[in-house]
Amino acid sequence: MRLLFQNEGRFGRISDQRRCWAPLPSRPVVGHQIIREYIYAVTAVSPLEGKIFSLVLPWVDAEGMSIFLAHTTKAFEGEYCIMILDGAGWHTANSLRIPPSIRLLPLPPYSPELNPVEHIWAWLRDHILKNQVFETLDQVMDTLCHGLKMLSQSPNLVKSITCFDWINTLCLTLNWYQTRPYLWA
Repeated sequence: MRLLFQNEGRFGRISDQRRCWAPLPSRPVVGHQIIREYIYAVTAVSPLEGKIFSLVLPWVDAEGMSIFLAHTTKAFEGEYCIMILDGAGWHTANSLRIPPSIRLLPLPPYSPELNPVEHIWAWLRDHILKNQVFETLDQVMDTLCHGLKMLSQSPNLVKSITCFDWINTLCLTLNWYQTRPYLWA
């Protein structure tokens, strides 16, 4: 059994100005633009192992979520996955196709701080996408895919960003109960 957290992030050509260092007395000059073109990253993360799985899509809806769930099943083949996610409309749509090896569990309403994937988005914005002006949406996609690929190849970094203490405690408790089926059978 694998515990996954899932979320969607919107990335676009509205530049993301962040703090940066510059030697005194100079001031850094950062480009800025407001162009409303977006792509979406849909990501599932396993905080205990530092595994991350992502798809970049032109939009998110029940069909896109169904495609993501099918690909996630292939990425974690042979494992039963409990996926914790927020209350987006496409997570509960009637047309959503949920594979038999995945169980979806919603987070409490208005609690994004409980979803470790939110920290993945913050890390990408702080380290990969900050202070850049993109000429095309393809450049945004290439940069985003580069950052997600870098994270997928760095499980220790992903664990440090996403493995909260309460997740460790929850998994230790689940493992303890799994080894003692007579307690809950």
